[in-house]
Amino acid sequence: MLVRLLYASRAKDGIAQDELLAILRKCRAQNPPLGVTGVLCYSEGIFLQVLEGGRSAVNGLYNRIAGDPRHSQVELLSYEEIGERMFAGWAMGQVNMARLNPALLLKYSERPVLDPFAVSGKVSMALFQEMMATASIVGQP
Repeated sequence: MLVRLLYASRAKDGIAQDELLAILRKCRAQNPPLGVTGVLCYSEGIFLQVLEGGRSAVNGLYNRIAGDPRHSQVELLSYEEIGERMFAGWAMGQVNMARLNPALLLKYSERPVLDPFAVSGKVSMALFQEMMATASIVGQP
């Protein structure tokens, strides 16, 4: 059974660009054997991530993330059983915030900043779908 999980968290001490790239490399190496795909967005100390795959694999990965000391205020925004993946092309894609039009963020929130804590999980998922449609997601499968 496939599931899609969306969560947000805050980086405890902020994440430097090289550390973010190391996280992405690790995801891209470890996710394919687990059958997990998804996309990660990081901006101004906030993580927003979608994970897709088998229920056990996704749940296990989410539990590891929730226990990771680099994260605080981990909040589950959405969890659903799915018939097909939305982000199958990415072992772990990354949102390129430099390519993102601020108007897209403003479309879904009060201010043109990424703040998944201020909007619903449904709104955050719609934002991810638009980011995918506008080629704001980068990274190798």
